[in-house]
Amino acid sequence: MAEERRGAWFGFGFCGFGQALGSGRGRQVHSPEPLRAPGAGLDVCRVSASWSYTAFVTRGGGQVELSGFAVGAVGGCRDAWASEELLVVLRAGPGPGAGTELQAWAPGSALRGEPLWAQTVPEAEREDGPGGDETQAGPLPLLPCARAYVSPRPPFYRPLAPTLRARRLELGAEHALLLDAAGQVFSWGGGRHGQLGHGTLEAEPEPRLLQALQGLTMAEVAAGGWHSLCVSEAGDIYIWGWNESGQLALPTKSVAEDGKTTSEASGLNEDGSEVKRVAGGEDGAPTPFIAVQPFPALLDLPLGSDAVKASCGSRHTAVVTRTGELYTWGWGKYGQLGHKDTTSLDRPCRVKYFVDKQLQLHLRPAVPSSPLPARLSFSLQGMRPSQISSLSTLTLAFI
Repeated sequence: MAEERRGAWFGFGFCGFGQALGSGRGRQVHSPEPLRAPGAGLDVCRVSASWSYTAFVTRGGGQVELSGFAVGAVGGCRDAWASEELLVVLRAGPGPGAGTELQAWAPGSALRGEPLWAQTVPEAEREDGPGGDETQAGPLPLLPCARAYVSPRPPFYRPLAPTLRARRLELGAEHALLLDAAGQVFSWGGGRHGQLGHGTLEAEPEPRLLQALQGLTMAEVAAGGWHSLCVSEAGDIYIWGWNESGQLALPTKSVAEDGKTTSEASGLNEDGSEVKRVAGGEDGAPTPFIAVQPFPALLDLPLGSDAVKASCGSRHTAVVTRTGELYTWGWGKYGQLGHKDTTSLDRPCRVKYFVDKQLQLHLRPAVPSSPLPARLSFSLQGMRPSQISSLSTLTLAFI
C-alpha cells in the first residue's frame, strides 16, 4: 500500500473543469484522490472552492493559483475566496503601513489587468474587540477587521454592527451565518427553506440571534446552499434548513423512494418541521420524511462521536469527529461524498478511504508560519493543520 505524502490535499466529486489540481478535465472522482499541484514545492495552505473553479493559496509568498474553468495566478496574497460571480483576494498593501488591500476580480480575468474594485483594510483595525479584548476573525468572506464582510452580489462590501464581535461568517446561496466571540449564532437573509433557523420561512434583513441555541456555546458554523449547521464546544451538531437530498441527515423522499412509486400525506411536527409520509416500509406503514426543518435539530453521529469541524456544500454535508474520522451525507450524484459511488444518503456515513489508509485526523492549533487562519483546522497527529472545503459537487480535504 503506497504511503501518501504528509500534508497532502485530497479531492473527490465532479472535476469536469479540472477544479481539483492535477485531476484532469471531464472526470468524476468517487473516492478521495491526492491532488497533484503543478510546479515543484507548491505548498498549498488554504483552498476556496466555487462550482467551476478552485482557488489555492500557498505558503511563503502567498500565491493564489486558480484551477478549473478560471485559471491564473497572483502573488502577495493572504487569503482568497472563490464564487462564480467574484474572486476576492486579500493582498499586502502597496507600501509599509498600507495595511491589507481587498481586491475583487472577475473569475475569467486570469488575475490580469486591474481588479473590478479594491478597498484597503487598515491593519490597525484588525482583531480589536470591545474593551480591548481580542476577537480572532476567521477567513474570508469575513474581513480581517471583523467589522465587515464581502458578498458576491452588490453591495460587495457590507459592514457589520460592532456589537456583533464577529469571529466567523459563512454565506449560503441566500443567507448568512455569523458566529460571535461569545459562541452565539446569528442568521439573516432569505428563509424560504428554513435555513435561518428561527422557526419560520420568513426572510430576515438584519442579523438575528438564534433563540433556539441560547445557553449553548458554539465553536463552528457552516452554511450550505439552503441549509445550515453549527458545532458546539461539546461536540454536538445542530442542523436545519432544506433537506431535499438528505443533507440534514433526516429522512427524505428523494432518498427513501429509490425508484419506488409512492403516495404522500403531509403535516407538521410539534417543533414546526414540515413532515411528509411516503408509503414504502416493509410492513406497508407510511415512513415519515422531512422536507424542511426550520428549527435547529440535534444530530447524533454513529457511535456517539463528537464533531469538531464541519463544511456544507449546496446539498451535502461533511463533518470531522474528535477521533479523526470524516463523515459525509446528502447529495452524492457526482461522487462528492467520497463513498466510491454516486448514491445520495440521508444519514452520516464514514469515508472509508482514510480509515483504510490509517489516516486519523486530530485537532491542533494553526502552524505559526501560516499566512492566514486555516479554515476547518484539523490534522494528522504530529502533522500540519488541515482543512475541508465543500461546494455543490466537489469535496476537498487536507490531511
